Amino acid sequence: MPLAFTRAVSPRLAECALTHLDRRPIDAARAAEQHAAYEQALRQAGLTVQRLAPLDDDPDAVFVEDTAILLGRDAVICRPGSPSRAGETHSTAEGLARHFTIHHLAEGTLDGGDVLRIGDTLYVGQSSRTDATGTRALAKVAEPIGYRVVPIELGRCLHLKTAVTFAGSDRDGRATILVNTDWVDPTLFVGMKPVPVPPAEPFAANCVRAVETLVFAAGSPLTAAMLRDRGFTVVEVDVSELQKAEAGGTCMSLIAD
Repeated sequence: MPLAFTRAVSPRLAECALTHLDRRPIDAARAAEQHAAYEQALRQAGLTVQRLAPLDDDPDAVFVEDTAILLGRDAVICRPGSPSRAGETHSTAEGLARHFTIHHLAEGTLDGGDVLRIGDTLYVGQSSRTDATGTRALAKVAEPIGYRVVPIELGRCLHLKTAVTFAGSDRDGRATILVNTDWVDPTLFVGMKPVPVPPAEPFAANCVRAVETLVFAAGSPLTAAMLRDRGFTVVEVDVSELQKAEAGGTCMSLIAD
């Protein structure tokens, strides 16, 4: 079965780094319950969930996607743009080493949440967490193993995958992206059928493609209905406490092919 790597919620989650949201009280125990339900949704979708070592003193450690990019048999260890997260990457590399060939970026900053893989193309959001130097460093690693890197300009959002994710093929066989068109230009994703999220659900463009299921944060019923109308299987999970820490569904797992 395909693997999904996760990490437990830190009891210090309320101290997480924030960029676009105002800080609100976060119940770490409730967040941990929601995270466990998220992991169970991944299992029910057909993934084997493996937890990386806990990092209780790292508030953002549950957002494991930002620390690595999985590319077939290779794993690229990122250089997170928030200085408080630099220590997480060593633990991620250790946890992935028995499954993948490990590569490290040489310079710049790059969060995994800014990297959207569609086929052999890596679209890389140019955000407050990912810079041009980090993007070029990724290209130096990814191009020799068969991937091309395409920088993407972003509007006001944390990561590229806050604005757009790959949903897979709809019932008509069209490769489909879920996208907030206020934050990213859908025409940059060549050959994709865009499904724009409603203005009332700006954070709904983030979905987790888990085998044949889309694991989707509860609270965006219009977008969930649009996806189902296009033939996608959608499972909604309440991650509202984690969303106070600027979480999206994808940021809480690393999914291997």
